Amino acid sequence: MLGVVPERLDRWLDGVAQRHGAFDVQVDGAELALTCADTTTVRLTAPYGWTPGPAPLTDFLAAARTPRRTAVLLVRRGRWAVGVFDGAELVVSKVDARQVQGRTAAGGQSQQRFARRRGNQADAVVSHAVDTAARVLLPHAAAAVGLACGGDRGMVAEVLSDPRLRALAALPPLPALDVGEPTKAVLLETPDQFRAVRVHVVEPADRP
Repeated sequence: MLGVVPERLDRWLDGVAQRHGAFDVQVDGAELALTCADTTTVRLTAPYGWTPGPAPLTDFLAAARTPRRTAVLLVRRGRWAVGVFDGAELVVSKVDARQVQGRTAAGGQSQQRFARRRGNQADAVVSHAVDTAARVLLPHAAAAVGLACGGDRGMVAEVLSDPRLRALAALPPLPALDVGEPTKAVLLETPDQFRAVRVHVVEPADRP
């Protein structure tokens, strides 16, 4: 499965036609199915959905390029970042950090005390991330059409389980983001993932 940002999809499809021949276009449920002259198949899925019309490929490309307001929540041990995007443009964001101690090889009571302290620090990260999300994301939740999350899935789930974020958690979920530490630079790169058209290619050689 590939991800292609909407602005590059035209050129990417031109490359498909050059390599595999002209393609036929069919609508298959929520997907656009292309069958090339050499029988290669390409299935395209728009991240926010789309409505087919008389010219399905044109309709698909237009829908994929339409700017959508998206909330982004990234949480990892010690760091969190939230942002609201209109298309690829960042509208508002907040990135923050709180120390969480690393693992220790110590044993016995010392290890137990360390584990409790580390757990308390992780809980504090979740609590602060909830506060940040409530302050930055919630005012935009009503206008957002999707929520993209990344980082530690357990911590993300804990953040979204807070009753204050009920409106945020209710947003349609976008595919999980593959991110490193939630820095501002990482946050700014997330539109390349959550706006990407998902592409599944099956070439003749891939079939049994």
